[in-house]
Order: sequence, then structure tokens, then C-alpha cells
Amino acid sequence: MTTPEATIATPADRDAAVGSLVAAFVKDPVLRYLFPDDDTYPPYAAAFFGRLFDKRVHLSSIWTIGGGASVALWDPPAGQPAAKPAAGRGSPKGAPFPADVLARVQGYDDAVHAALPTFPFWYLGVLGTHPDSAGRGWGRAVMGAGLARAAADGLPAILETSNPANRELYRRAGWEVVGSLSEPVPTWIMQRPPR
Repeated sequence: MTTPEATIATPADRDAAVGSLVAAFVKDPVLRYLFPDDDTYPPYAAAFFGRLFDKRVHLSSIWTIGGGASVALWDPPAGQPAAKPAAGRGSPKGAPFPADVLARVQGYDDAVHAALPTFPFWYLGVLGTHPDSAGRGWGRAVMGAGLARAAADGLPAILETSNPANRELYRRAGWEVVGSLSEPVPTWIMQRPPR
């Protein structure tokens, strides 16, 4: 079966993309650290991913396949690192979170931001595929679209992951571990040079 081509997301893709990410990250160590309660995970994760989508959609740095079933949210290198508001998964200012949740999100963002390189890079902030569409190669395809953009700019790509299984998937796709965090959640910083 041929993998469809990744396309740049538009605001019309928001609901499907956010829904896919909420479903894809339900067991992710960082998302469950940020939103540990089963009852509040769905609305909090939806608000969180919605904010990240809204932040990037007008930068033409979100790629999707399957009407939002697989999504890669990238940050372009402009202004890094000083002008980047929160490197990690993004600060949810204005999101409907209580103070303890905001503190966890900001703490994680601060820790990741401090661990990122100071040279320009494309940043893969979120990569997820709805479980109903897993195993089709769509995640690799949307990731590949961003990697092609980074390579065209002659820049490396950076990501962070807290999931050991994902770390191995990224390694097989050419990423290398270049750093790690032990707190607040064990997390690996990975880099892929331009190709």
C-alpha cells in the first residue's frame, strides 16, 4: 500500500489533528505527568494540543496525512533560542488549567529549553498518529516532510521524547541521542543532521 503524501495543515485540520494527538498520547509519560487524572486528561490534552496547533498553523510547519490522522508539529528555526517562548511542548498560556497543571507544564518546558542546543535547528515538537491509523507509515511520512524542510535549510532537526519505545523508533529513522533529562520526567534530546 502506498503512503499518501504529507500536506501542510490548515486551520480546517485543527479538530481532527487535535483529536488524533489526544488519542495518540494517552499513555505518553510526559502527557500523563502533566495531566495525570483520567477524567481531566481529554479536555486538558485537547486544550494543550490545540494551543500548540494554533501556534504553528500559520507558520506552515505542521504536516498531516489522513485528514489529521497523523500529525507532525514543527517549529522553524527563526529566533532560536532566545526568541522562542517555550521550547519543549509549548506553554499553554490562556489554556483552562489550574495552577498546579500550569506549574508542571512550565517546569517541563523550562527543563527542556535549557537542554536544547543554541545553534539554529528545526524542532519536532509533537509527532503523533491516531491509534486507528497506526502501522501505516504515516508518522514517518509526516516526520519526513519536516526533515526535508530542515535539510533544504541545511539545518539539523531536534526533538525530545520521554518514551523509550519511541527513542528506538527515532534511532532507526536516523536520530541520535545528544542529551537527556532526569527530571521532571526522564527525557532524551535527539538530533538528526541534515541529509
